[in-house]
Amino acid sequence: MSNIKIKQRGGPRILISRLSAIGDAILTLPVACALRAEFPDAYLGWVVERKAAPMVRGHRALDAVIQLDRKWFISPSGIQTARSLLRPHQFDISIDCQGNTKSALAGWVSGAHQRIGFAGKHGGELSRLLNNVRVAPAFRHVTDRSLELLSPLGLHSPSVQWDLPVSDASVVWASRWRRTIASPRLAVLNPGGTWQSKLWEAARFAKTARYLKQKFGYQSAVVWGTSDERVMADEIVAKSGGAAVLAPHTDLHHLAALISHADLFISGDTGPLHIAVAVGTPTIGLYGATRPGDSGPYGQVAIQKAYERGSRRHRRNADNSAMRAITVADVCVAIDEVHTKQMLLQAA
Repeated sequence: MSNIKIKQRGGPRILISRLSAIGDAILTLPVACALRAEFPDAYLGWVVERKAAPMVRGHRALDAVIQLDRKWFISPSGIQTARSLLRPHQFDISIDCQGNTKSALAGWVSGAHQRIGFAGKHGGELSRLLNNVRVAPAFRHVTDRSLELLSPLGLHSPSVQWDLPVSDASVVWASRWRRTIASPRLAVLNPGGTWQSKLWEAARFAKTARYLKQKFGYQSAVVWGTSDERVMADEIVAKSGGAAVLAPHTDLHHLAALISHADLFISGDTGPLHIAVAVGTPTIGLYGATRPGDSGPYGQVAIQKAYERGSRRHRRNADNSAMRAITVADVCVAIDEVHTKQMLLQAA
């Protein structure tokens, strides 16, 4: 690993460990911003798995992003590879923002002497054994809990900033694409989700698009990633009566840039929801199988009418009955509130 180029800095050498998923990685970005603001001379690294890496790589607070394969921690060779990638950075401190075995193990194999992690229920699996400084968080939300891990370093209640890295090429592309939408107001609808239990029905998104068009003059664009999401997106467009169009297929950077040009974003609990928050787009989150208090759109609007109780495995494999408790009328009320707030801010 002699080809690794390590920047030399005079401050502490700190590793942030948040390996997955995309949304949770985004929700942890304020940790990097807070550390850079407090320790301008620190060497800051982030260890992350491949899928979430685009949302971390290029962040201006970071000196290094160390990417690991998804199952690196289940074999001796994978652990050795992780060690060889992490050790040259000579980290003094690791911060385990994920709270499980693999995230704590990354800090341990990095060689960091001070390994900060969660105490209590958020310090899951073997993390409490691998981390030697443990913080019992007072807050529920992922972002607030992660920032609490900075208290042993003397940071208390830092401001929340995102600085989501979005490539210049993506920004130029999104600006050009936005000019193809004639409406002065653009809403982005995201029907996809990693769990079936997180999905709101396509027909309801279509009715929401109609409402946005008829009452406020929005044109809606439906974003999608997988083939299943494309089927849902096509159904929304077909049932919208011209109120919605299909967005182009995008990678994460182009998606972030596209969302940044929107005036409103509506989605279930999934990565693009947190992208919307990070780029500053007014956001409405729809929740059924997860709690917005834990992973809601930070500082934005979340709707939950029912909760799919049970273990993570159960909630992941459940149907979307809890999401169906959210009606189109519920979302329209939230839209009215968000729109009124935007008008007041513009008038101020």
